[in-house]
Amino acid sequence: MERRVAEQLRSALGPLGLEAHAFKVGWYNAVLQPAFHLPYPEDTLAFVVLSTPSMFDKALKPFVNKERLKIIRDPVDQCVSHHLSRVKEKFPDQRVDIMFDYEMLRSRKPKFLAQTAAHVAGAAYYYQRKDVKLDPWGKKKIFGVCIHPKYGGWFAIRALLLFPAIQVPFLEQPSPVDCVSTEEKRIELLEQFNFHWQDGRYRDIIEVKERYSEEQKAYFATPPAERFRLLGLSQESQ
Repeated sequence: MERRVAEQLRSALGPLGLEAHAFKVGWYNAVLQPAFHLPYPEDTLAFVVLSTPSMFDKALKPFVNKERLKIIRDPVDQCVSHHLSRVKEKFPDQRVDIMFDYEMLRSRKPKFLAQTAAHVAGAAYYYQRKDVKLDPWGKKKIFGVCIHPKYGGWFAIRALLLFPAIQVPFLEQPSPVDCVSTEEKRIELLEQFNFHWQDGRYRDIIEVKERYSEEQKAYFATPPAERFRLLGLSQESQ
């Protein structure tokens, strides 16, 4: 069942520049405090959905051109929501729950921790302070960051798809590719991400096979309120 669902997701999402990676809810819950647990049995099948660099041209721009009068919030969020809702329709006999990376619980906690989900699914390695043996940061707050073995930091984690009726007790957990394997590189990565994230150098911590286009870089470097103009949308149409 898991393979059939994964193949359907791959055929539906791949042409849009999106990836779906399977995991069991239990893998995710096992590494987090109870307050962050997903409220499903541990063998429940789930997928973490990533956007790759090609999503901008394959999904976002066509979506904006077709739906420009209906765009009332962040175009990327609305584009991903639109396409995942259509994917959900491909499983009429299954309940499919969708959680987006921007959604919050009433407690103001995120509905899910995106980087943890990507790590346990084997999609991208979540580098954290604990991955550095000789910690040079003292009392500074250091945030972790996921690196994809193919795209480096040129990707984003967008959503979870959960299939509550599908239990996969024998699903084998893949290990994420440890592509930033030296102590020096991990320190460099966390330094760049925490203190120089605006220049985006952390995204190229490894040699990448694909990165954002110049147009896409300009879009994401622009304050959200001004991005509508870049896509030919007037803010009045919001």
